[in-house]
Amino acid sequence: MNTVKIRNIEIGSGLPKICVPIVGTTKEDILTEAYKLGSLPVDIAEWRVDWFEYAYDFSKVEDILKHLRAVLGETPLLMTFRTSNEGGKKSIEPGDYAKLIVSASETGYVDLVDVEAFTETDIVKEIITGTHKAGVKVIGSNHDFKKTPDKDVIIARLRKMQDLGADILKIAVMPTNKKDVLTLLAATEEMYSDYADRPIVTISMSETGVLSRICGEAFGSAIAFGAAKSASAPGQMEVNDLNTVLKLLHYYL
Repeated sequence: MNTVKIRNIEIGSGLPKICVPIVGTTKEDILTEAYKLGSLPVDIAEWRVDWFEYAYDFSKVEDILKHLRAVLGETPLLMTFRTSNEGGKKSIEPGDYAKLIVSASETGYVDLVDVEAFTETDIVKEIITGTHKAGVKVIGSNHDFKKTPDKDVIIARLRKMQDLGADILKIAVMPTNKKDVLTLLAATEEMYSDYADRPIVTISMSETGVLSRICGEAFGSAIAFGAAKSASAPGQMEVNDLNTVLKLLHYYL
C-alpha cells in the first residue's frame, strides 16, 4: 500500500487522519472557523467552496485560499466544491467545475482537491492531469445520499477512481438500516486487502452509519471526517470526541 505524504502528515499510515470542514458562507465566517482549528486535533482542513457566497467568482475564491493558507500554516488544505448532484450546496457546469479545481491547484495554496469521479470521464481526466501538473494531490470521490449500493458496486466505484489516477479513493453512502453499514465495511475491507494500492476513505453517513466513522482503521479507511462547528455531511462527530475514540481504538488494534 502506497501512502500519500502531504506537508507534515502521511495518509494511509497509522491513525486515520482527522479532516474537519470549513463551511462558512462569508469570508469573515470562513476565516473565523479556520482560526479555531488551531486549537483542535485537526490533521487536514477542508474548505467547502460550495458553501461560499461568491463560489462562482474565482478572484474571491483565490483570495480566500490565500488567507486560509496563511492561517492554517502547515496544516494541509483540501479544497472541495461538492456539487448539488452529490449533496452539495450549489450546481456547476462540468467545464466550469474543471476550471475551478485546476485553477485553484495552480495557485499554490492548496495541497489536496476533491474531484467527483463520476462527472464526465474526460472532464475528470482533465482535472486530474492539470492538478497533478500543479503538484497537488487528488481525492477521487463519490457520494450517494439515497442508498448504500451492493458491495461489488462500491468496490467497482473505488477501483474506477484508482484507474483514473486519483491519489486517494473516497466513497460515502447512505444507510437505510444497520446491514447497510456492514455492507460498506465489508466493501472497505475487501478493497483495502485485495485491490487498493493507495489510501481509501469510506463512510456510511447519518447517525446509523456513525460506527463506520470511528472503526475505519480496522477495515482500511484512512481519513475520518469530524465537525468543529457545522457538519458538512450527516453523522459527522464532534472533532474532539472523534479524536478520543480513534486513539482509543488504535491502542487496542
